[in-house]
Amino acid sequence: MRVADTVLVKKPHLTQSFTNVQVQELARCMTDPIYFIETYCNVQHPVKGRMKFHLYPFQKELIEVYNDFRYSIAMLPRQTGKSTTAAAYLLWYAMFKPDSTILVASNKYLGASEIMTRLRFAYETLPEWIKAGATSYNKGSIEFDNGSRIVAQATTENTGRGMSLTLVYLDEFAFVPPRIANEFWTSLSPTLATGGKCIITSTPNQDNDQFAQIWKASNPEDEYGNITELGKNGFKRYMCHWSEHPDRDDDWAENERQKIGEERFRREHNCEFITADETLINPLKLVTMEGVDPVRVDANIRWYQDIYKDKIYAVALDPSFGTGSDYAAIEVFSLPDMVQVAEWQNNKTDMKGQLQVLQLILQKLNETIPENHVYWSLENNGVGRAVVKMLMEMGEENFPGSWVHDNPRKARGLTTTLKTKVDACARLKYFVEHEKIKILSRNLTKEIKTFVAHGPSFAAKEGEHDDLVMSTLLITIIINYVMNFEADVYSKLADSIADDDIIMPMPIAMI
Repeated sequence: MRVADTVLVKKPHLTQSFTNVQVQELARCMTDPIYFIETYCNVQHPVKGRMKFHLYPFQKELIEVYNDFRYSIAMLPRQTGKSTTAAAYLLWYAMFKPDSTILVASNKYLGASEIMTRLRFAYETLPEWIKAGATSYNKGSIEFDNGSRIVAQATTENTGRGMSLTLVYLDEFAFVPPRIANEFWTSLSPTLATGGKCIITSTPNQDNDQFAQIWKASNPEDEYGNITELGKNGFKRYMCHWSEHPDRDDDWAENERQKIGEERFRREHNCEFITADETLINPLKLVTMEGVDPVRVDANIRWYQDIYKDKIYAVALDPSFGTGSDYAAIEVFSLPDMVQVAEWQNNKTDMKGQLQVLQLILQKLNETIPENHVYWSLENNGVGRAVVKMLMEMGEENFPGSWVHDNPRKARGLTTTLKTKVDACARLKYFVEHEKIKILSRNLTKEIKTFVAHGPSFAAKEGEHDDLVMSTLLITIIINYVMNFEADVYSKLADSIADDDIIMPMPIAMI
């Protein structure tokens, strides 16, 4: 029985005859996805319309990586045909690998749906005799009569859960929200461990998300400098440069830089890990920040520097309820060099415990340096009011150093308003971008990279935390206030941080 040429979707389980040439072609297509794609697949060009899919050399290499390795990760520039290439390969896989379950997941359902649209176009324009029959043919899924199916979904924590997956294709994985990406990858790993195949493609985003972690672990160079075929996580990596596209040259690159700017060009075409979010700190600066391991950890306090008696120290506590949700955080910086010395962070320590950690740090500093060279404070908003009250009950005299207040007649500690937060953000931005502050913590560095614009201010990106950043903002307020009221401190700090661009100090009282 022969299906009419005008039928786009072939009915399942049809009996049909093949010529010797068609049998030979089917046999060749079965083992060679590149031959199948270039010989039989069509694409829909935005200007030229329907046309044969002639693969560029880098697209052929990409398909070979997809086909030859169980796990592969590809970092590709924008508009290089990665979605179209993936759609054609997945169609080949489903038609010539019976009983396969293929999951197409993208950061948004629209992205997964677009891949399915290209896949359906390639399928519908195939010669009738080579098509697999379709038992179900929908916008978000296709099932063939050889037992294979393709399902498109947005990437969420539960995507693919409960499915026995043969192949997972993750599109633009770097742009999945970090918390969702981490939970999704955790739930997906058992499926892959039982034999599933995984293909990940994306343009890069920030350098500490799940995509970046997989990419870095796919580095084919081992600890001794030897080149291996796979990274330590078993992934084969592939990267394409914009110049490998035959329609792109230096003139194109210059025009593109003029249109989208250097930052976006480096991210979207040079494939550099430069975040696309509207971060407080310039993304070009963020890409250079990494952090280091602490030199020691005492009582869960991470120490990055020794304590020196000739330095001044600023200590800030951002308190929390300690019920397992938001973190309480303490930051310690030395002055005038503004180097991060220590930090503490916990979301299960109660308010009294948080004060005891603050007290421990202040006492540790006081063992080495004069008490009048330590300045400390805490945020008194919300839960901070209860913490201040508890501190007074414990005895202010038991906390060495000078407690900094912005309005001691009204409330002890520092009150964070929209204005003071924005001012502190501007000050931190200046310090970081002008390399006047040295941040050593990986944890703080990670938070800074996900500290983004929220309305008129800044806060953690959805699913992330900013407690260490908030403590650091309090540090900048303490520094500014100390400079304004302590002449000797100002004279030591002025050469290091004074500049025409910096926000001028505001009045403060210390008692």
